[in-house]
Amino acid sequence: MLVKTFGSAVYGIEATTITVEVNILPGTKYFIVGLPDNAVKESYFRIESALKSCNYKMPRQQVVVNMAPADIRKEGSAYDLTIATAILAASGQIEAEELDKYLIMGELSLDGTLQPIKGALPIAIQARKEGFKGFILPKQNAREAAIVNELDVYGIESIAQVAGFFNGDTKLEPVVVNTREEFYNSLSNYDSDFSEVKGQENIKRALEIAAAGGHNVILIGPPGAGKTMLAKRLPSILPPLSLYESLETTKIHSVAGKLSTADALVTVRPFRSPHHTISDVALVGGGGNPQPGEISLAHNGVLFLDELPEFKRSVLEVMRQPLEERRVTISRAKFTVDYPSSFMLIASMNPCPCGYYNHPEKECICPPGVVQKYLSKISGPLLDRIDLHVEVTPVNFSELSSERKAEASELIRERVIKARDIQIARFGDKPDLHANAQMSSQMVRDICKINAAGQNLLKKAMEKLGLSARAYDRILKVARTIADLAASEEIQLEHLAEAIHFRSLDREGWAG
Repeated sequence: MLVKTFGSAVYGIEATTITVEVNILPGTKYFIVGLPDNAVKESYFRIESALKSCNYKMPRQQVVVNMAPADIRKEGSAYDLTIATAILAASGQIEAEELDKYLIMGELSLDGTLQPIKGALPIAIQARKEGFKGFILPKQNAREAAIVNELDVYGIESIAQVAGFFNGDTKLEPVVVNTREEFYNSLSNYDSDFSEVKGQENIKRALEIAAAGGHNVILIGPPGAGKTMLAKRLPSILPPLSLYESLETTKIHSVAGKLSTADALVTVRPFRSPHHTISDVALVGGGGNPQPGEISLAHNGVLFLDELPEFKRSVLEVMRQPLEERRVTISRAKFTVDYPSSFMLIASMNPCPCGYYNHPEKECICPPGVVQKYLSKISGPLLDRIDLHVEVTPVNFSELSSERKAEASELIRERVIKARDIQIARFGDKPDLHANAQMSSQMVRDICKINAAGQNLLKKAMEKLGLSARAYDRILKVARTIADLAASEEIQLEHLAEAIHFRSLDREGWAG
């Protein structure tokens, strides 16, 4: 008897429906065709043991499994349940009438229970798009898939439940998640707040500007000055995720298998902080079966690179293109996948190997020329893509011991949202543009116009600091953001001066 069931393959953050055909013929062998990888081929042993554990039989005839379309490589163990259900139906152990209405995915354990899968959300979205009535998957992934409405999502614990469901012996209740309630209830759940930070008002101002315009930042300062502490609080002042951004971010984390069983949605902006030993593939994504990297997991959020010069140069260089294009394309011989990677980069570093160059109290013990050599570990093109260069100085005792409460993240966030609203109105006819940092060079010329006094100030600054043409655009973008925070239609001289101040750590103007 020939039976068809349906599963799904995920490429990038999009899913493709896979038809699993099982036919039982006279003979004794088991064949699986349709470009399966080793994990799929090994499913025979998991399925046989799972069926026996649940008091079902593996047919002792020739079983032919075809996975269509045959030109797409099928990878991973998530097809176990799809194949096992088709085998049960083809051998007459369960009813096959309703099978074509459901998409079925799950990895089987030897005792018939189910292990979670990756990519449940994009699979559920594709299932609804193709008109499936329901989606049967492991219980651990049910909440994640249930945020897709107009699709019955059944979270199950074992293959026995699936067999009972199609035979009419077991009644399954669909998992229901109120997407909007889930989204709005967790929108501002941050563990840290700027109100906990003593002093560092100039750094808070720099991070407020960065958040308002979506600009990249590098913090340079001695050990213990608070660089990491400040960076971790940046997401708390960014505008809250929109529902569309939340769904898009959740899809990426779903594909990477990073969602916990309690989470249905990613409701706060991601903060990713990879260790400096990370490889270039782990950072941008890739591998034999391409997976999203850290820059995609930071999509719509913050990527924090602590101790920037300690990262391998090749790792930092592969990040240059995604910083500009806000997406990364991974190409293989037979296919290409795109992952979105629109993130804010915040990096930190010591000013020199010993950490105390320009320290107000401790003396730097590095030999002559070492400071410049240390900074040179970061290439000029990458440094040019970082809009704000901020020097972090240690907090003195009087500020540390002060009882005065610092400004809360919520208040800073209100100003950031107002500045972003101005930018959204400015870029209203360009749906892909949301912040000043995303402006093209031509848009900078049209939108960030300055008067003659401003041109003169900028000319002197560029000559003195030896800034590149790209740095010129960056200064104008930052100045436009500062003007937006001040609700000013024009870029004033003080806005431009503050923007230039945040390039003062540039290569030729900082370490001599």
